[in-house]
Amino acid sequence: MARQPHPPQLILDNQLCFALYRATRAVQRSYAPHLAELGLTYPQYLAMLVLWEAEGPLTVGALGERLHLDSGTLTPLLKRLEDAGLVERRRDADDERRVNVVLTRAGRALRARAEDVPAKVFGCYGLSSADGAVLRDTLNALSDRVESAIA
Repeated sequence: MARQPHPPQLILDNQLCFALYRATRAVQRSYAPHLAELGLTYPQYLAMLVLWEAEGPLTVGALGERLHLDSGTLTPLLKRLEDAGLVERRRDADDERRVNVVLTRAGRALRARAEDVPAKVFGCYGLSSADGAVLRDTLNALSDRVESAIA
């Protein structure tokens, strides 16, 4: 019996999802040694970026929305950051159902040590800043389209 040829749409290397998956894993691995020096994992780094950007307390809900994470994923991440002394979680005085995340002094100080991480990581990709910006914008546009399609 003759073997049927594989349809091209079912070949792994033809899948956009697999290319994105591989790229995501590779990018995260490229960050790991630099973030280890800061005592952060990649998801913790992303949370810290949002908190540094906010320059003030954020609710857990707002942080989760910005990172596209649910509270079940975000809560243990925040607990580890709190255990490391980088953030504090506090009940909102006006609405005790809300929990605010606040950077500690150590969390704010870590920002200065993290400033060179993007340049260190980006340098190993062999892309110009302009090419990197185009790629980022393309991926953000793709994310927006996919999120709109599945909403």
